Amino acid sequence: MLKAQLGIAPIAWWNDDLAELSDDVSLDECLRQAAEAGLTGMETGRRFPMNMDELGPILDRHGISVCGGWFSGLLLDGDIEVEKGRIAEQHAFFKAAGAPCIVYGETARSVQGERDTPLARKPKLTEAEMAAYGRKVSDFADWCAVEGMPLSYHHHMAAAVETEAELDLLMKHSSVPLLFDAGHMAFAGGDNLRVIENHHARISHVHTKDVRLPVIDALDRTVESFLDAVVKGAFTVPGDGSLDFEEIVKALAAKGYEGWFVIEAEQDPIANPPLEMAIKGRAELKRVMDAAGYEVAQ
Repeated sequence: MLKAQLGIAPIAWWNDDLAELSDDVSLDECLRQAAEAGLTGMETGRRFPMNMDELGPILDRHGISVCGGWFSGLLLDGDIEVEKGRIAEQHAFFKAAGAPCIVYGETARSVQGERDTPLARKPKLTEAEMAAYGRKVSDFADWCAVEGMPLSYHHHMAAAVETEAELDLLMKHSSVPLLFDAGHMAFAGGDNLRVIENHHARISHVHTKDVRLPVIDALDRTVESFLDAVVKGAFTVPGDGSLDFEEIVKALAAKGYEGWFVIEAEQDPIANPPLEMAIKGRAELKRVMDAAGYEVAQ
């Protein structure tokens, strides 16, 4: 039987890009709510101390482990040696925490954190530029793996690798492991099942982000930004949006994926209380994972 673990990202409680979309709770309370929802992992966020001496006892109190966390990479325009220095503290911390991977998000030229920059102004690379970038990312990912903590590359709205075609090019010109994010791919207009079919051998981590397609379809991408879309409620948890996660999870199971499924849904915590959303998302994931034949760690 395929093995899986269910986690969540703290962005449901505290949004690092939009402070107004944050619940005023402590790290301890955030972890308590995640555990109450039946989740066993949490990705890191801004309120996490970056050392296990401090964080370990808090995690242990709630039976939660570190199941990943974001790194804002700058390799598109930057130098590999510089990035090794930038990631060093997180790399050491994640090794000590026994995390499965570091989530690599390319933020060079990205407009994902710029409230006033429309989605249509995202960076676009030629195939030659993507090939050069792919070689650089691959070399960096190889170094991280050799050092004991692999990367998983996060395709992301408003970044250089957003669309299915851009992801196809990156996969063609790199060897980097892939973080498959159903919500970001759907927002970008891609076909989630085709992405799984084409790139399943590279998928090392999964974000189960759902989307509200009516919100996304109503956006004017020549005017509105990624953060505008978040504020309007583009994202939510599995079972609360438009995606068929039974279909998605069965497709992953058919390709033999095992590992973490992480709920990640940045939205207004007042309108969408994080504990309620975590319970709803976990219940839907457990339902579809049972249907797909996964054994979920408790």
